Amino acid sequence: QVQLVESGGGLVQAGGSLRLSCAASGRTFSSYAMGWFRQAPGKEREFVAAISGSGGSTVYADSVKGRFTISRDYAKNMLYLQMNSLKPEDTALYYCAADRSLIATMTPFRYDYWGQGTQVTVSS
Repeated sequence: QVQLVESGGGLVQAGGSLRLSCAASGRTFSSYAMGWFRQAPGKEREFVAAISGSGGSTVYADSVKGRFTISRDYAKNMLYLQMNSLKPEDTALYYCAADRSLIATMTPFRYDYWGQGTQVTVSS
C-alpha cells in the first residue's frame, strides 16, 4: 500500500508559479513510477506529467511541456511538480498517483494509488 498526500495548491495570477508536493508513505518509494493528473470541473481527468521509478525518464502532456517540471526526492519520499507561466486553463484539482510498473505512463488506469488532490486556481 502507498499513501499519497498532495499539498502546495492555491490561487495565483496568470504568469505566476506554484510548486505542488506529494508526500508518499508505505512501500519503497523507488518501486513506483509517479504521475500528476488534473481534473477541471465538468471535464475528464487528464494526464499532466510522469516520472519513472528510477527518475531517469519523464513524460509531459503537450499542454504543459516547457512550463512544468516533474521531479522526485527519494530521501524524502516526495514528488514535486514545478509549474511556471501558469494559465487560467491550468485551473484544476491536481492529483498525484503511483504506478507499480516503474514506467512513466500517461494512462490513468495504469496507476494503482491516488491522492485526494490539491486545488490550483489561476486568475486572469
